[in-house]
Amino acid sequence: MTRPHILYGLPHSLYTGPARAYLRKQGLAFVERSPRDPEFAGQVMPAIGRSIIPVLTTPSGEIIQDSIDIIDHVERAGARLSAYPDTPRQTFLAHLFQLFGSQGLLRAAMHYRWTYYDQQAAFLDHAFAAGAPAGAAQNVMRRMQSYLPGLGVRDETIPLIERGYGDLLAALDAHLSVHPYLLGGRPSLGDYGLFGPLFAHLGRDPVPSDIMKRQAPAVFRWIERLHAPDLDIPDMPDANGWIAQDGVPATLEALVAEMGAEMGAELADKLAWLEDHFNQLAPADGEPVSAKPHQRTLGVAPSRYRGVPDQVGVQPYLLYMVQRTEAALNALAGADRAWADGLLASSGLGALGQPRQARVERRHHIEVWARP
Repeated sequence: MTRPHILYGLPHSLYTGPARAYLRKQGLAFVERSPRDPEFAGQVMPAIGRSIIPVLTTPSGEIIQDSIDIIDHVERAGARLSAYPDTPRQTFLAHLFQLFGSQGLLRAAMHYRWTYYDQQAAFLDHAFAAGAPAGAAQNVMRRMQSYLPGLGVRDETIPLIERGYGDLLAALDAHLSVHPYLLGGRPSLGDYGLFGPLFAHLGRDPVPSDIMKRQAPAVFRWIERLHAPDLDIPDMPDANGWIAQDGVPATLEALVAEMGAEMGAELADKLAWLEDHFNQLAPADGEPVSAKPHQRTLGVAPSRYRGVPDQVGVQPYLLYMVQRTEAALNALAGADRAWADGLLASSGLGALGQPRQARVERRHHIEVWARP
Protein backbone atom coordinates (compact mmCIF):
# COMPACT_ATOMS: atom_id res chain seq x y z
CA MET A 1 0.00 0.00 0.00
CA THR A 2 1.34 3.44 -0.95
CA ARG A 3 2.16 5.64 1.99
CA PRO A 4 -0.01 8.80 1.99
CA HIS A 5 1.09 12.38 2.38
CA ILE A 6 1.19 13.10 6.12
CA LEU A 7 0.67 16.59 7.52
CA TYR A 8 1.97 16.93 11.06
CA GLY A 9 0.05 19.74 12.71
CA LEU A 10 -2.67 20.72 15.15
CA PRO A 11 -6.11 22.35 14.82
CA HIS A 12 -5.13 25.32 16.98
CA SER A 13 -1.76 25.87 15.27
CA LEU A 14 -1.56 29.18 13.41
CA TYR A 15 0.91 27.95 10.80
CA THR A 16 -0.75 24.56 10.25
CA GLY A 17 -4.02 26.16 9.15
CA PRO A 18 -2.80 27.56 5.81
CA ALA A 19 -1.15 24.27 4.84
CA ARG A 20 -4.24 22.22 5.69
CA ALA A 21 -6.61 24.56 3.85
CA TYR A 22 -4.36 24.65 0.79
CA LEU A 23 -3.97 20.87 0.61
CA ARG A 24 -7.75 20.45 0.83
CA LYS A 25 -8.28 22.94 -1.99
CA GLN A 26 -5.85 20.99 -4.17
CA GLY A 27 -7.71 17.74 -3.57
CA LEU A 28 -4.46 16.18 -2.33
CA ALA A 29 -5.05 13.06 -0.28
CA PHE A 30 -3.32 13.42 3.06
CA VAL A 31 -3.54 12.29 6.67
CA GLU A 32 -3.10 14.80 9.47
CA ARG A 33 -1.29 13.65 12.58
CA SER A 34 -0.34 15.28 15.84
CA PRO A 35 3.35 15.89 16.59
CA ARG A 36 2.79 13.43 19.43
CA ASP A 37 2.78 10.68 16.81
CA PRO A 38 5.86 8.44 17.40
CA GLU A 39 7.02 8.86 13.80
CA PHE A 40 7.34 12.59 14.30
CA ALA A 41 9.84 12.20 17.13
CA GLY A 42 11.49 9.15 15.62
CA GLN A 43 11.87 10.21 11.98
CA VAL A 44 10.84 13.80 11.34
CA MET A 45 12.53 15.67 14.19
CA PRO A 46 15.97 14.12 13.56
CA ALA A 47 15.69 15.18 9.92
CA ILE A 48 14.60 18.78 10.51
CA GLY A 49 16.62 19.38 13.67
CA ARG A 50 13.84 20.80 15.85
CA SER A 51 10.28 20.30 17.01
CA ILE A 52 8.15 22.54 14.80
CA ILE A 53 4.92 22.32 12.83
CA PRO A 54 3.58 22.06 10.23
CA VAL A 55 5.64 19.44 8.44
CA LEU A 56 4.54 17.51 5.34
CA THR A 57 6.02 14.13 4.47
CA THR A 58 5.43 12.78 0.98
CA PRO A 59 4.96 9.21 -0.27
CA SER A 60 8.49 9.36 -1.71
CA GLY A 61 9.97 10.32 1.66
CA GLU A 62 10.47 14.06 1.16
CA ILE A 63 10.09 16.28 4.23
CA ILE A 64 8.82 19.85 3.81
CA GLN A 65 8.65 22.17 6.81
CA ASP A 66 6.60 25.40 7.04
CA SER A 67 3.27 26.18 5.40
CA ILE A 68 4.95 28.51 2.87
CA ASP A 69 7.29 25.81 1.66
CA ILE A 70 4.50 23.22 1.65
CA ILE A 71 2.41 25.42 -0.64
CA ASP A 72 5.34 26.03 -2.97
CA HIS A 73 6.20 22.32 -3.05
CA VAL A 74 2.71 21.49 -4.31
CA GLU A 75 2.74 24.44 -6.72
CA ARG A 76 5.94 23.16 -8.34
CA ALA A 77 4.40 19.71 -8.73
CA GLY A 78 1.33 21.19 -10.40
CA ALA A 79 -1.49 22.60 -8.29
CA ARG A 80 -5.13 22.00 -9.19
CA LEU A 81 -5.97 25.54 -8.08
CA SER A 82 -2.83 27.67 -8.02
CA ALA A 83 -2.55 30.20 -5.21
CA TYR A 84 -0.44 32.49 -7.39
CA PRO A 85 -2.32 35.10 -9.41
CA ASP A 86 -1.20 35.47 -13.01
CA THR A 87 -0.97 39.28 -13.06
CA PRO A 88 1.65 41.55 -11.43
CA ARG A 89 -0.32 43.79 -9.07
CA GLN A 90 -2.40 40.96 -7.67
CA THR A 91 0.70 38.77 -7.27
CA PHE A 92 2.34 41.52 -5.21
CA LEU A 93 -0.78 41.99 -3.09
CA ALA A 94 -1.03 38.24 -2.48
CA HIS A 95 2.50 38.26 -1.06
CA LEU A 96 1.82 41.40 0.98
CA PHE A 97 -1.26 39.84 2.59
CA GLN A 98 0.68 36.64 3.21
CA LEU A 99 3.36 38.65 5.02
CA PHE A 100 0.77 40.40 7.15
CA GLY A 101 -0.95 37.14 8.06
CA SER A 102 2.26 35.45 9.15
CA GLN A 103 3.70 38.47 11.00
CA GLY A 104 1.40 41.47 11.38
CA LEU A 105 -1.51 39.63 13.00
CA LEU A 106 0.55 37.76 15.59
CA ARG A 107 0.03 40.46 18.21
CA ALA A 108 -3.78 40.35 18.00
CA ALA A 109 -3.88 36.57 17.66
CA MET A 110 -1.79 35.95 20.77
CA HIS A 111 -3.50 38.70 22.74
CA TYR A 112 -7.00 37.32 22.23
CA ARG A 113 -5.86 33.78 22.98
CA TRP A 114 -3.89 34.39 26.17
CA THR A 115 -5.12 37.65 27.69
CA TYR A 116 -8.59 36.09 27.75
CA TYR A 117 -7.42 32.67 28.88
CA ASP A 118 -9.69 32.60 31.93
CA GLN A 119 -12.80 33.10 29.77
CA GLN A 120 -11.87 30.27 27.41
CA ALA A 121 -9.77 27.99 29.59
CA ALA A 122 -11.78 24.82 28.97
CA PHE A 123 -11.47 25.20 25.20
CA LEU A 124 -7.73 25.94 25.26
CA ASP A 125 -6.95 23.26 27.84
CA HIS A 126 -8.67 20.71 25.63
CA ALA A 127 -6.84 21.90 22.50
CA PHE A 128 -3.37 21.94 24.01
CA ALA A 129 -3.81 18.60 25.77
CA ALA A 130 -4.22 17.02 22.33
CA GLY A 131 -0.85 18.29 21.15
CA ALA A 132 1.34 18.13 24.24
CA PRO A 133 2.86 15.13 26.00
CA ALA A 134 0.74 13.76 28.82
CA GLY A 135 0.64 16.24 31.70
CA ALA A 136 2.65 18.89 29.84
CA ALA A 137 -0.14 21.04 28.39
CA GLN A 138 -0.09 23.61 31.20
CA ASN A 139 3.66 24.10 30.82
CA VAL A 140 3.27 24.61 27.07
CA MET A 141 0.50 27.14 27.60
CA ARG A 142 2.49 29.04 30.23
CA ARG A 143 5.39 29.26 27.79
CA MET A 144 3.04 30.62 25.12
CA GLN A 145 1.68 33.22 27.54
CA SER A 146 5.23 34.32 28.34
CA TYR A 147 5.64 35.45 24.73
CA LEU A 148 3.09 38.28 25.09
CA PRO A 149 5.51 41.06 26.19
CA GLY A 150 7.84 40.27 23.28
CA LEU A 151 4.89 40.60 20.93
CA GLY A 152 4.04 44.02 22.33
CA VAL A 153 1.01 42.92 24.34
CA ARG A 154 0.97 45.08 27.48
CA ASP A 155 -1.64 46.87 29.55
CA GLU A 156 -1.01 50.13 27.73
CA THR A 157 -1.25 48.56 24.25
CA ILE A 158 -4.24 46.25 24.77
CA PRO A 159 -6.92 48.93 24.09
CA LEU A 160 -5.05 49.87 20.90
CA ILE A 161 -4.74 46.23 19.83
CA GLU A 162 -8.47 45.67 20.23
CA ARG A 163 -9.43 48.91 18.50
CA GLY A 164 -7.06 48.19 15.63
CA TYR A 165 -8.32 44.64 15.26
CA GLY A 166 -11.88 45.94 15.11
CA ASP A 167 -10.89 48.35 12.33
CA LEU A 168 -9.16 45.56 10.43
CA LEU A 169 -12.20 43.29 10.72
CA ALA A 170 -14.42 46.08 9.41
CA ALA A 171 -12.18 46.66 6.37
CA LEU A 172 -11.91 42.95 5.64
CA ASP A 173 -15.65 42.42 6.09
CA ALA A 174 -16.41 45.23 3.64
CA HIS A 175 -14.28 43.56 0.99
CA LEU A 176 -15.43 39.98 1.62
CA SER A 177 -19.05 41.05 1.49
CA VAL A 178 -18.48 41.65 -2.24
CA HIS A 179 -15.77 39.11 -3.13
CA PRO A 180 -15.59 35.53 -1.79
CA TYR A 181 -11.78 35.71 -1.56
CA LEU A 182 -9.27 38.54 -1.43
CA LEU A 183 -8.57 38.64 -5.15
CA GLY A 184 -11.83 37.36 -6.56
CA GLY A 185 -13.40 33.96 -6.90
CA ARG A 186 -10.45 31.80 -5.86
CA PRO A 187 -8.01 31.80 -2.93
CA SER A 188 -4.52 33.26 -3.26
CA LEU A 189 -1.38 33.15 -1.16
CA GLY A 190 -2.79 36.15 0.64
CA ASP A 191 -5.92 34.29 1.67
CA TYR A 192 -3.91 31.40 3.05
CA GLY A 193 -1.58 33.78 4.89
CA LEU A 194 -4.41 35.66 6.61
CA PHE A 195 -6.23 32.40 7.28
CA GLY A 196 -3.55 31.25 9.73
CA PRO A 197 -4.28 33.71 12.56
CA LEU A 198 -7.86 34.50 11.54
CA PHE A 199 -8.83 30.83 11.76
CA ALA A 200 -6.63 29.12 14.35
CA HIS A 201 -6.76 31.86 16.98
CA LEU A 202 -9.25 34.58 16.10
CA GLY A 203 -11.91 32.49 14.38
CA ARG A 204 -11.75 29.42 16.60
CA ASP A 205 -11.02 30.47 20.18
CA PRO A 206 -14.33 31.35 21.90
CA VAL A 207 -13.78 35.02 22.79
CA PRO A 208 -12.42 36.32 19.45
CA SER A 209 -14.62 33.94 17.44
CA ASP A 210 -17.69 35.51 19.02
CA ILE A 211 -16.37 38.97 18.12
CA MET A 212 -15.84 37.93 14.52
CA LYS A 213 -19.27 36.36 14.15
CA ARG A 214 -21.00 39.40 15.60
CA GLN A 215 -18.95 42.13 13.91
CA ALA A 216 -17.67 40.58 10.69
CA PRO A 217 -19.90 37.73 9.44
CA ALA A 218 -18.42 37.89 5.94
CA VAL A 219 -14.98 37.19 7.42
CA PHE A 220 -16.27 34.15 9.28
CA ARG A 221 -17.94 32.94 6.07
CA TRP A 222 -14.58 33.34 4.29
CA ILE A 223 -13.01 31.07 6.92
CA GLU A 224 -15.62 28.42 6.13
CA ARG A 225 -14.87 28.76 2.42
CA LEU A 226 -11.14 28.32 2.87
CA HIS A 227 -11.57 25.18 4.93
CA ALA A 228 -13.88 23.58 2.37
CA PRO A 229 -12.44 21.20 -0.26
CA ASP A 230 -14.13 23.16 -3.06
CA LEU A 231 -14.53 26.89 -3.66
CA ASP A 232 -17.73 26.92 -1.53
CA ILE A 233 -19.33 29.98 -3.12
CA PRO A 234 -23.04 29.14 -3.52
CA ASP A 235 -23.83 32.51 -1.94
CA MET A 236 -21.65 34.27 -4.54
CA PRO A 237 -22.23 32.17 -7.67
CA ASP A 238 -21.16 34.89 -10.11
CA ALA A 239 -17.58 35.00 -8.80
CA ASN A 240 -15.27 33.63 -11.47
CA GLY A 241 -11.49 33.46 -11.17
CA TRP A 242 -9.27 36.41 -10.32
CA ILE A 243 -10.61 39.97 -10.38
CA ALA A 244 -10.47 40.99 -14.03
CA GLN A 245 -7.65 43.01 -15.61
CA ASP A 246 -5.38 42.87 -12.58
CA GLY A 247 -7.92 45.00 -10.75
CA VAL A 248 -7.39 46.23 -7.20
CA PRO A 249 -10.68 47.39 -5.62
CA ALA A 250 -10.68 50.34 -3.25
CA THR A 251 -11.70 47.94 -0.49
CA LEU A 252 -8.36 46.16 -0.84
CA GLU A 253 -6.39 49.39 -0.70
CA ALA A 254 -8.33 50.28 2.46
CA LEU A 255 -7.33 46.92 3.91
CA VAL A 256 -3.66 47.61 3.14
CA ALA A 257 -3.99 50.93 4.98
CA GLU A 258 -5.22 49.07 8.08
CA MET A 259 -2.31 46.65 7.75
CA GLY A 260 0.13 49.54 7.69
CA ALA A 261 -1.41 51.11 10.78
CA GLU A 262 -1.02 47.78 12.58
CA MET A 263 2.52 46.78 11.59
CA GLY A 264 4.22 49.60 9.66
CA ALA A 265 6.33 51.11 12.44
CA GLU A 266 7.21 47.72 13.91
CA LEU A 267 8.22 46.38 10.49
CA ALA A 268 10.60 49.27 9.86
CA ASP A 269 12.18 49.00 13.30
CA LYS A 270 12.62 45.23 13.16
CA LEU A 271 14.19 45.36 9.71
CA ALA A 272 16.58 48.09 10.86
CA TRP A 273 17.51 46.00 13.93
CA LEU A 274 18.15 42.92 11.76
CA GLU A 275 20.32 44.91 9.36
CA ASP A 276 22.40 46.30 12.20
CA HIS A 277 22.67 42.86 13.81
CA PHE A 278 23.78 41.32 10.52
CA ASN A 279 26.42 43.97 9.93
CA GLN A 280 27.83 43.63 13.45
CA LEU A 281 27.79 39.83 13.31
CA ALA A 282 29.26 39.60 9.79
CA PRO A 283 28.17 35.98 9.44
CA ALA A 284 29.44 33.60 6.79
CA ASP A 285 27.09 32.40 4.09
CA GLY A 286 25.04 29.51 5.45
CA GLU A 287 25.67 30.30 9.11
CA PRO A 288 22.57 29.56 11.23
CA VAL A 289 20.69 32.68 12.27
CA SER A 290 20.53 31.54 15.90
CA ALA A 291 22.60 29.44 18.27
CA LYS A 292 19.93 26.72 18.43
CA PRO A 293 17.54 25.68 15.63
CA HIS A 294 14.48 26.11 17.85
CA GLN A 295 15.44 29.65 18.93
CA ARG A 296 13.07 32.06 17.19
CA THR A 297 13.92 35.48 18.67
CA LEU A 298 17.35 37.12 18.39
CA GLY A 299 16.79 40.23 20.48
CA VAL A 300 14.47 43.11 21.32
CA ALA A 301 14.02 46.26 19.26
CA PRO A 302 12.62 49.58 20.50
CA SER A 303 9.60 50.56 18.44
CA ARG A 304 6.19 52.23 18.58
CA TYR A 305 2.74 50.69 18.28
CA ARG A 306 0.06 53.12 17.15
CA GLY A 307 2.03 55.96 18.71
CA VAL A 308 2.84 54.20 22.01
CA PRO A 309 6.50 53.33 22.80
CA ASP A 310 7.00 49.59 22.56
CA GLN A 311 9.63 46.84 22.82
CA VAL A 312 9.28 43.94 20.40
CA GLY A 313 11.12 40.68 19.87
CA VAL A 314 12.87 40.30 16.51
CA GLN A 315 12.64 37.04 14.59
CA PRO A 316 14.79 36.43 11.51
CA TYR A 317 11.87 34.53 9.96
CA LEU A 318 10.38 37.99 9.38
CA LEU A 319 13.17 38.68 6.90
CA TYR A 320 12.46 35.40 5.10
CA MET A 321 8.87 36.53 4.59
CA VAL A 322 9.80 40.10 3.68
CA GLN A 323 12.15 38.86 0.96
CA ARG A 324 9.31 36.97 -0.71
CA THR A 325 7.18 40.11 -0.72
CA GLU A 326 10.01 42.25 -2.01
CA ALA A 327 10.71 39.80 -4.84
CA ALA A 328 7.13 40.33 -6.04
CA LEU A 329 7.52 44.09 -5.58
CA ASN A 330 10.77 44.17 -7.56
CA ALA A 331 9.15 42.23 -10.38
CA LEU A 332 6.84 45.19 -10.99
CA ALA A 333 7.77 47.79 -13.58
CA GLY A 334 6.52 51.12 -14.88
CA ALA A 335 3.06 52.14 -13.76
CA ASP A 336 2.66 48.95 -11.73
CA ARG A 337 5.75 49.72 -9.64
CA ALA A 338 4.72 53.34 -9.18
CA TRP A 339 1.32 52.19 -7.97
CA ALA A 340 2.86 49.74 -5.47
CA ASP A 341 5.38 52.28 -4.16
CA GLY A 342 2.61 54.82 -3.67
CA LEU A 343 0.40 52.29 -1.89
CA LEU A 344 3.20 51.28 0.49
CA ALA A 345 4.20 54.86 1.23
CA SER A 346 0.65 56.03 1.92
CA SER A 347 0.01 53.00 4.16
CA GLY A 348 3.13 53.35 6.30
CA LEU A 349 4.75 50.26 4.79
CA GLY A 350 7.55 52.09 2.99
CA ALA A 351 10.21 49.95 4.72
CA LEU A 352 9.44 47.31 2.10
CA GLY A 353 11.65 47.59 -0.95
CA GLN A 354 14.49 49.41 0.78
CA PRO A 355 18.06 48.16 0.15
CA ARG A 356 19.67 46.00 2.82
CA GLN A 357 22.52 43.55 3.20
CA ALA A 358 20.91 41.08 5.60
CA ARG A 359 19.30 38.09 3.95
CA VAL A 360 17.81 34.86 5.33
CA GLU A 361 17.31 31.59 3.49
CA ARG A 362 16.15 28.18 4.61
CA ARG A 363 18.60 25.35 4.04
CA HIS A 364 18.18 21.84 5.38
CA HIS A 365 15.01 22.97 7.16
CA ILE A 366 16.57 25.77 9.24
CA GLU A 367 17.03 29.51 8.65
CA VAL A 368 20.55 30.63 7.78
CA TRP A 369 22.21 33.90 6.83
CA ALA A 370 22.76 34.18 3.10
CA ARG A 371 25.29 36.12 1.06
CA PRO A 372 25.53 36.52 -2.73
